[in-house]
Amino acid sequence: MSSAHIRILIVKLSSLGDVLHNLPLVWDLREHLPEAQIDWVVEEAYLDLLEPLRSRNGLRGIDRIIPIALRRWKNNIFSLKTWQEFFAFRKHLQAQTYDVVIETQGLLKSALVCAMTKKTSTTVVAGLANATEYSGYEPIARRFYTQAVQVPRQCHAVDRSRWVMSAAFDWPLLNRQQQPPYFYPQAWVEGLISATQNSISQNYVVFFHATAREAKRWPNKNWITLGQGLAEQGLQIILPWGSAAEKLTSELIAKEIDGAVVPTAFSIKEAFAVVAGAQLTIGVDTGLTHLAAVLARPTIELYCDSPKWKTEGYWSEAICNLGDLKNPPAVKTVLAVAVRLLKASQSALSKQAIDAS
Repeated sequence: MSSAHIRILIVKLSSLGDVLHNLPLVWDLREHLPEAQIDWVVEEAYLDLLEPLRSRNGLRGIDRIIPIALRRWKNNIFSLKTWQEFFAFRKHLQAQTYDVVIETQGLLKSALVCAMTKKTSTTVVAGLANATEYSGYEPIARRFYTQAVQVPRQCHAVDRSRWVMSAAFDWPLLNRQQQPPYFYPQAWVEGLISATQNSISQNYVVFFHATAREAKRWPNKNWITLGQGLAEQGLQIILPWGSAAEKLTSELIAKEIDGAVVPTAFSIKEAFAVVAGAQLTIGVDTGLTHLAAVLARPTIELYCDSPKWKTEGYWSEAICNLGDLKNPPAVKTVLAVAVRLLKASQSALSKQAIDAS
């Protein structure tokens, strides 16, 4: 079958960081199969993560982005509207017959999407054959695959997705050093950075202190000490939040740091601009920190109660990963790295200004 006739569906529903770490598949597939149809099913909350990769003039990326609302539907299971939306989703999904389905989540909910997909007798449905450490996995999902792919127990999120994709097409496994992952179009990222430089002050650092699991947090006193050290260098600290409890924590930290700001709530789409315009983003192991990393912006990822090997940003010198499982980094270490990254970023900006002139 020629590249032009292969129809591929990626099933990666959530969450924020998981969707981001699955993006390189689009570029990998396009490199091998430039004319294939590539579609993606994703939770509606994460549509904005995929929009920059939607196929358009000058870019062949994701041809169809198919939103699903499982999180919302399960809270309104007896609502007529829920079932109307579900059947509309199924009709949309089944408007295309797929030759290859790539499912990299290993959960029953994503496997059921694979089951609903319209297939031929030869369709390959590839998914995870086993769990990886510190990641969710439901063994029943294997029953919905035609090809269950064994991956290492310790496997970076990007590498795990690439492992499943490579097995589905019987390709050699991609080498992360020789073929580093690519996330968003470079021109789009540069345009985003340029737009923020023209609209907001660049003299700020973003702190992403919140995460779904309490053990993954860095203590408030550490954030305060770090923020005070950066504020003394003339930098403003921005403390985003996503819930009432997180907002309260942001406010408590901000009270102790001169000039710190707790912004109003913002969307994922707005988060792109916030991290693109920052001098530096510092955050725990959470989706918004990974957003800064995949944009290759100056980023410090803090690992306190999760293994660094699982999600560390390894594709850019602008990213520094500190700490590890049960081994959170010290404040002085983070501050020293922050100063180094800030100097490197300022030096790069100065060089660009000289080159432009």
